[in-house]
Amino acid sequence: MAGKAAAPGTAVLLVTANVGSLFDDPENLQKNWLREFYQVVHTHKPHFMALHCQEFGGKNYEASMSHVDKFVKELLSSDAMKEYNRARVYLDENYKSQEHFTALGSFYFLHESLKNVYQFDFKAKKYRKVTGKEIYSDTLESTPMLEKEKFPQDYFPECKWSRKGFIRTRWCVADCAFDLVNIHLFHDASNLVAWETSPSVYSGIRHKALGYVLDRIIDQRFEKVSYFVFGDFNFRLDSKSVVETLCTKATMQTVRAADTNEVVKLIFRESDNDRKVVLQLEKKLFDYFNQEVFRDDNGTALLEFDKELSVFKDRLYELDISFPPSYPYSEDSRQGEQYMNTRCPAWCDRILMSLSAKELVLRSESEEKVVTYDHIGPNVCMGDHKGRVPAQGEGPPRDLPVAASELRLQQQQNPPAAPLDVAGPTLRFRLRTLRESLTYLTVVSVRVTLSRNVGFLKISHSPVAKTLIAKRFCILDFRIFHF
Repeated sequence: MAGKAAAPGTAVLLVTANVGSLFDDPENLQKNWLREFYQVVHTHKPHFMALHCQEFGGKNYEASMSHVDKFVKELLSSDAMKEYNRARVYLDENYKSQEHFTALGSFYFLHESLKNVYQFDFKAKKYRKVTGKEIYSDTLESTPMLEKEKFPQDYFPECKWSRKGFIRTRWCVADCAFDLVNIHLFHDASNLVAWETSPSVYSGIRHKALGYVLDRIIDQRFEKVSYFVFGDFNFRLDSKSVVETLCTKATMQTVRAADTNEVVKLIFRESDNDRKVVLQLEKKLFDYFNQEVFRDDNGTALLEFDKELSVFKDRLYELDISFPPSYPYSEDSRQGEQYMNTRCPAWCDRILMSLSAKELVLRSESEEKVVTYDHIGPNVCMGDHKGRVPAQGEGPPRDLPVAASELRLQQQQNPPAAPLDVAGPTLRFRLRTLRESLTYLTVVSVRVTLSRNVGFLKISHSPVAKTLIAKRFCILDFRIFHF
């Protein structure tokens, strides 16, 4: 950001990615991933940035420990991040603890130009000013600056060694208080089981886990604030509906194991056309003959099967999806842009937000719109009871966030030139157009294509490669303006 006049307001960038494979091939995947991540930072120039990672350290965490240390060191000391003079890193590295290990990694970076940023101490129930760079790992349960939980084993009994859970932090940035939650929900252990019912048993498990997290966020222990939940939700398309739609004119053949009579494979064939195989379904096989269906028109036809979030429509909001399913793209450069034949393609990495956060983000569509908070509510904190903003170096006003009635937002249709005088403490934000985010970057063509808010990052295996390795990135970028 040096040498350029930054746009007014505080730029906030939220990024999430499942990074498990980066530690399997650090020399290629990790190096390219970091290079493209730095380009994202350079493009968006955030003042406050949150990076949520899942499966941090890869599948074989113990063997990847040295790669983990190198990855963290590179992020904190690289030239691309030199203007971020404060950072907080929370790594769940205690892989020997089946009871607590989640393999989540949460990174938070503060630009040198950003003043008076505070993080919430959940034990002391007060905010503390953020200074310097600090890394917390191993046993995060004793760290008061976050809440971390692994989901109970009985949530997903099929998986004896689950790493699913969440990490929650709370921040006050530009006098706006909000929670950031890094989450990793349960996957579909078997395509055959997922196909049996609509909705699937796995969908029910994810609903239970996400509901548990949301209840924890808004329970009575702490003041309520706006929140953003971003991570690997493992939301899948409704498998039964998808298969029935894709195989409308096909007949199904059931293959059973000789010893147990258990169904091990389903084969769907066209009734004519020499009984061509349309789809083969196994526990970890979803082999559809025409993958272009999932990419055509950005997968728009599949959105009707993306139903899992509808259960939380009164609690969570997501910006429109305008990109093809971002999972599970192959990481084999020889396969180009192909999906792996392991799961039905879906949108898994996502950024969701509370309805109060939705108001903040959606009203960033125009700098000319003014949002008036007619009470200093629990979602936004601005100065003391007289509206005074603390001077540089001064502590946060009172014990943020201020306890008050539910946040009420009013948009002025014809905002006056000067602020209106209203009774009670008032906060006004001027919000700029929501930046569109990265759908993909190709190193080969050095081209950026943008979508509305989330997408996947494709990076080439080498500068001259004609095929791409897909690494999912989800990005939400917005600015907070106050005056």
